[in-house]
Amino acid sequence: MAAEIQAETHVEYPYDEAAELGRPQEVAPGVFWVRMPLELTGLNHINLWMLRDGPGWSIVDTGMKTDRIHDLWEEVFADFLGGLPVTRVFCTHFHPDHMGQAGWLTRRWNCELWTTHREWLQGRVAELDQHPTMPDWFMKYFRQVGLSEAALADMAKNSYTHFKESVTPIPPQVHSVREGQQIRIGEHDWQVIIGRGHSPEHMCLFNPATNVLISGDQILPRITPHIGVHASEPDANPLQLYLDTLVNFDHLPDDTLVLPAHGLPFYKLHPRLAFLRQHHDQRLAILEDFCTEPTKVLSTLKVMFSRQLNPFEALLGMSEAMSHLHCLMGQGRIIREANDDGVWLYRASGRRADAA
Repeated sequence: MAAEIQAETHVEYPYDEAAELGRPQEVAPGVFWVRMPLELTGLNHINLWMLRDGPGWSIVDTGMKTDRIHDLWEEVFADFLGGLPVTRVFCTHFHPDHMGQAGWLTRRWNCELWTTHREWLQGRVAELDQHPTMPDWFMKYFRQVGLSEAALADMAKNSYTHFKESVTPIPPQVHSVREGQQIRIGEHDWQVIIGRGHSPEHMCLFNPATNVLISGDQILPRITPHIGVHASEPDANPLQLYLDTLVNFDHLPDDTLVLPAHGLPFYKLHPRLAFLRQHHDQRLAILEDFCTEPTKVLSTLKVMFSRQLNPFEALLGMSEAMSHLHCLMGQGRIIREANDDGVWLYRASGRRADAA
């Protein structure tokens, strides 16, 4: 994620420190926090969840395909399950840190994967869409974005296989869930709430009996989820989708305990939702003010981020900048043009939101 750490004065943490890696900790009746390691830029962990589920256990999110996470799961199974099996594996979305071990877990326990159809399908497509070299359409996109020829030459040396290398084989079958569906897990019904923007059809689970929300990456306490435009859908408007689906959480109680995929469990969901809306509105206004003249995406990073980004962070940052520019385009506040080299340029239309 390229998003920067933000002020946390509007959220409250019931736990002073994180759970020990691979050691389940109960955070609500029948709900256990399992923290696993990650080695991603800006992220050193992922929070996974185990729920008592009748004659066994359900797992929510699985971790990335790494030997260490595999071994930690085996330790959990040996020390914690009490002789009961894993009966279901839920995934909030298809990203490798969430679905990466789903194939192995469902095979190991002979159980089903439960997720939304679009997340399962996106994972299957990403796993199959592999190329020994960067495909032409991918390189064309980054040329339009404005990468230098030197940067493009470096990119062309890589293979297009990252997703497949980060996941165990995605299960070929899925039990699809949908918005508003009630799923009986153990003694409680959990409601499916869908968010979009970070991923196509991100599944969150809310338990109204205990006011617990498993939010995945959709709502995080310290950073905003990565919301980016990518080469596979170059004209997408994911930020508008994200903002539009935040309303799906507005009806939840004030005392909801939020269990995020990254960071610590927290209270104060509604101030956090308000902050997320305000944060993106501010960024949209900053970009609109910056693009008084035709501007390349790369030039906007200096106003989007207050620190220097490394090359990998810059790619993520560029996709986030584009999501904001496309949101402004969708609102009629930014116009996109192409220069003689085919590079996209963005300029303010003069139609500001407060004047619309």
